[in-house]
Amino acid sequence: MNRSVLFLFLTAFLAAQAAPEVEITAEPHHHLAFANDQVRVFNVDVPPHAETLMHWHRHDYIYVTLGASEVVNAVKGKDPVTVRLQDGQTGFLPGAFAHLARNLSDQPFHILNIELLQDDKLRHSPAHWDPAHPDDDRGLDILHGGTREILFVKDGVRVSEFELQPGGMIPLHHHAGPHLLVAVSDLDIRSDVEGQGPMPGHFKSGDAKWLPGGYSHTITNIGHHDARFVTLEFR
Repeated sequence: MNRSVLFLFLTAFLAAQAAPEVEITAEPHHHLAFANDQVRVFNVDVPPHAETLMHWHRHDYIYVTLGASEVVNAVKGKDPVTVRLQDGQTGFLPGAFAHLARNLSDQPFHILNIELLQDDKLRHSPAHWDPAHPDDDRGLDILHGGTREILFVKDGVRVSEFELQPGGMIPLHHHAGPHLLVAVSDLDIRSDVEGQGPMPGHFKSGDAKWLPGGYSHTITNIGHHDARFVTLEFR
């Protein structure tokens, strides 16, 4: 390890141990984009070579990375680690920790954090999305002009990633419960809801939209570029 890298890690480690913690709502790089009784969605944007304050994650959360990035993650009481994230990378982290993140790159570090506000209750939900079909927790489906990959089920929430080529379509499917759509790329899509007709929608990368359940629809990419988005399905 060269001196500059060693200095960086020592600086991050000392900062992590000495910094006072703030609540996530008081951390200036975390911007509350949406909230209801199920989730709080924070749009996190850290400029190049800047860092967040030491802040608390009180709830389990799911993150979606927007653009490739490299950050130092300094968790209170632990050694800092360097994390390299890919565009659209999606993961889950249990809450009850404080940390700061330092952006090592020349590009903004942009990520969406989706807090699961009912995590205490959700942790006791069935381990599988459908206990009768545990294989439905993961898998890749080939669509007409695209793919759907079920990434994981955590706290009773099923997380899937979609990629649709121009003209690609997700066939008719039913949403019994609510779900959250997170746009990884800019989206121009059309939702054809059964009994209601077509509803076009435009989303910018990083937009998040809460959608109620109780309907069936198809989704078509009506744009000129590939469409990438992540969904969080709630029971």
